[in-house]
Amino acid sequence: MNTILTRQEGAVYEIVLNRPQNLNALNDEMMSDLAKVLLELDQNSSARCVLLKGAGQSFMAGGDVKLFHQQIQQPAGQRNETFKQFVGLLHPVIDKMAHFPLPVVAAVQGAVAGFGVSLTMLCDFVIAADDSFFTLAYIHLGTTPDGSSTWFLPRLVGLRRAKEIALLGDRIPAAEAVKLGLAYKVVPRADLDTEATALAVRLAAGPTHAYGNTKALLHASFSRDLMDQMDAEVTSFAECASREDFTEGVTAFVERRKPKFTGK
Repeated sequence: MNTILTRQEGAVYEIVLNRPQNLNALNDEMMSDLAKVLLELDQNSSARCVLLKGAGQSFMAGGDVKLFHQQIQQPAGQRNETFKQFVGLLHPVIDKMAHFPLPVVAAVQGAVAGFGVSLTMLCDFVIAADDSFFTLAYIHLGTTPDGSSTWFLPRLVGLRRAKEIALLGDRIPAAEAVKLGLAYKVVPRADLDTEATALAVRLAAGPTHAYGNTKALLHASFSRDLMDQMDAEVTSFAECASREDFTEGVTAFVERRKPKFTGK
């Protein structure tokens, strides 16, 4: 795989978008490589946190507009089918990330645009360098957002702010992104890798299964009524209580020491 790099340090599995010469703009190859990495990660029992990064000066500048330009000479009907297929290829990757049980941390710098914004909204934590900015940008191409952004954005920032972000396509500085809920915190560019890695290591040492169950509960809450959600909480709590990490957590609390979770 050329467009995605991976490595594992301890229990932290690092995924790097690797088209820096194109600001990590998304193309067919990158979509395919990312899908393969996520499938492989499903079989990796030693990984307990994912750290997502972009090589070079920017996290991701969205779709590859140069690739789009190659398609505009097609007749309208053919172009319609071409982009249906291209955008549709994203869906398995998005679905996998949206339901991923491991905590996912994104470290972003420079441009976070188009599908880059969608990717960050699929992550649990976004640490933003102080030189980063977020923009959906689709409107500047005369098209609409894709990649699940119209589903996640109003849930994160509210409907009215989502309309502002999507219809105006303005750049949102990192500090404003934190205020809106698009990022967890802002750090100096020089500290981005250190800060993101530290958070990933912290999460990798936590109760992995409980993290996954908590994420699933929170996501499902939008489609359940109160009683159904509380029933799901009961099921999840009891299931977690039957695992080794619960035994360790309770024992450590009583013994007044830091727990040593194993993810089991």
